[in-house]
Amino acid sequence: MERQQLDLRNFMEDIILDKMKTVLRRMEGVCMCERCHLDRLAYVLNNTPPKYVVTTKGKLYAKLHILEGQFDADLVRTITDATVRVDQNPRHEDE
Repeated sequence: MERQQLDLRNFMEDIILDKMKTVLRRMEGVCMCERCHLDRLAYVLNNTPPKYVVTTKGKLYAKLHILEGQFDADLVRTITDATVRVDQNPRHEDE
């Protein structure tokens, strides 16, 4: 039997990145530079419980739990909050 390659990952990052694309498409005037994108991502990750997974089966289980309605609404709210905060205080000019 062939052994699977194991990888430890915060599955929330995948979910957040996917959801951020959808949310940001609906918002006008959002800065899309790399610094603002990473600042938004850091804010959302810091305000969302992590979901670490190791196997493909674990990823599927985590995804099923995460896709619940209330979780999705909370995630959209957190992404929107992050976007407003970052756009009000952009740090891309500091570099």
